[in-house]
Amino acid sequence: MSDSSYSARPRRPLARPGFDPATQPWVVANESLPAVPATLLTPDSLRGTLSQPSTWTLELSRDNDLRYPGREGTPVPAAVLIPLVARDNGVHIMLTQRAAHLHDHAGQISFPGGRIETSDSTPVAAALREAEEETGLPSNHVEVLGSMPPYLTATGFSIIPVVSLVRPGFDLAPDAFEVAEVFEVPLSFLMDPANHRLYEARLDDGRVRNYYGMPYGNHFIWGATAGMLRNLYHLLRNGLQPR
Repeated sequence: MSDSSYSARPRRPLARPGFDPATQPWVVANESLPAVPATLLTPDSLRGTLSQPSTWTLELSRDNDLRYPGREGTPVPAAVLIPLVARDNGVHIMLTQRAAHLHDHAGQISFPGGRIETSDSTPVAAALREAEEETGLPSNHVEVLGSMPPYLTATGFSIIPVVSLVRPGFDLAPDAFEVAEVFEVPLSFLMDPANHRLYEARLDDGRVRNYYGMPYGNHFIWGATAGMLRNLYHLLRNGLQPR
């Protein structure tokens, strides 16, 4: 979420998990679900699967993102871009690591995106604008495929994920104030439930928070980002179903 564009707005209370998300107890969350085969993860297959009218109205599983104190009010509308980069060795998902000093989601792995501003004509426009501001990804390299259902976060955002194919050959220019790193993960890795973990954290007030996590190398993808990736898995899994 972009901080610099709305720094003059009243700040909501800081929201931090209060536990180390990567060290909590977990189980593999494959539930006998199959990996999406490589044949369904090509650019043409992704276009075909995600062009189905029913794809975007599925009831999707998600973790129970309990709202942090002070974040229980009306969710803030936001949009993120899920950039599927068509590399020679397969499609990869572009992710960012947010700068450690930011007010919301500091240091976490996220998709490029942020609040939907009044100047944004649509959530898609917001996602494209934020992605270019944060990473330098030029919108003329982005082919929008569609938008997933809104995802409500524990920090009080209602996020519309915009799924897109990205043509390679672009140069990135990350905003150092907001982005510590831009990196890519093979889509095949993230679309295999054998690499999905469901964590359980017991909060100080006795509540239990469950969330998805997907460790990849030195990166720990968790929370809303992992939840949206889990939802994307369910969307792409449609390609396995008879039509």
